[in-house]
Amino acid sequence: MSEESDVRRSRKPGEAETPRVERSGSVWRIRGLTAARQVLQARHATTQAGFTAEAIPKGFFRHHPILVSDGPLHDEQRKKVGRFFAPAVVARRHRAGIESRAAAFVAAAVRADEPCLLDELALRFTVDVTREIVGINHSSLDGMCRRLVSFFNQPPLDITKPDYGRTRAQWAQAAFNALLPIARFYLADVRPAIRALRKNPGDDVVSHLLAEGYSTADILVECVTYGTAGMVTTREFIVMAAWHLLDDDRLRARYLAAQEEERFAILHEILRLEPVVGHLYRRVQEPVEITDGGTTWTVPSGDLVDICVRQTNTDPEAVGERPTGVCPARSMPPGADATGLSFSDGAHKCPGRPLAITETDSFLVRLLRHDPVIVDAPSLEWDNLIEGYALRGMRLRFPRARAGAL
Repeated sequence: MSEESDVRRSRKPGEAETPRVERSGSVWRIRGLTAARQVLQARHATTQAGFTAEAIPKGFFRHHPILVSDGPLHDEQRKKVGRFFAPAVVARRHRAGIESRAAAFVAAAVRADEPCLLDELALRFTVDVTREIVGINHSSLDGMCRRLVSFFNQPPLDITKPDYGRTRAQWAQAAFNALLPIARFYLADVRPAIRALRKNPGDDVVSHLLAEGYSTADILVECVTYGTAGMVTTREFIVMAAWHLLDDDRLRARYLAAQEEERFAILHEILRLEPVVGHLYRRVQEPVEITDGGTTWTVPSGDLVDICVRQTNTDPEAVGERPTGVCPARSMPPGADATGLSFSDGAHKCPGRPLAITETDSFLVRLLRHDPVIVDAPSLEWDNLIEGYALRGMRLRFPRARAGAL
């Protein structure tokens, strides 16, 4: 394959592309899409091991956080909370608010005298949209953005190593770096929301959790989850998608001329190539059989599986020709999502997928109609906590606005 056909921006230095299935001691690394989906769909035979899930005490919370819970409890939580993010609900209840916010944020950026810093603009937009759905919109938007970003100031970790590869000093630093931002987030954002919604419940996630008898600690952790796994990761994808579309005149023209279905297909392809979360981890509780290319393995109980999302999503045996190019009409294997495993699969498939794509499309359509020009390309950094990328410093200017087109 020629170098020109690979348009990925989030290729991590030193990260192996092969073999498709690799075992090193008790750690399995899977880079083939079919085998990876077999692991993720092995309900009740595997448990969540990503996001430091195994370090969270099981008896500490009355309701174990949805991101890291498993089994019947997780299924029941997903069923109840999923209604807030279902495609029909997003379209019926939230689309108008999403579009009005997108228009307002983009218009303010276009009118400004200085170039727009896209990652900050996208963060404010995604937080403003999602916090209303969650029910934590009783505090300052800019303050909440700062508090959410501070969660990611963590020492390095490696989930495949004993004790996550951290020293005692690093664990102490991690605890300090996490607890202080969480305390600030609780006092400034979550506690005011709980107090307000106890008196006047709304149709939002926190009101639902209160009705289900969740404790304050339970609600706090769920809000942290929606804040970091939802709002902040969508920000990264908005910047990444904008980068692709601004660097490809033909793709941008196609995107702006297309109806929503085709625009979504273009965004799905970009996200398949550039998954924000690059690794998914599962602990095997019962032996799991996986098959790839005619070879079958049995992963024994107790082993850790590292699903390498950047590789599974560009698996040529699954996604076909030009696996590292943007092909919106791509045919995926039966049952596979158009974004590959970017939203995971199986019991832990992300319920926020419709919201994230709708947000991204609403924002980018309005942004790109103003013909922005890249002043500074973003720098790409890596975050060990979510195993994903962070794009910072992308600045845009709007020459047409300066010429009096607004």
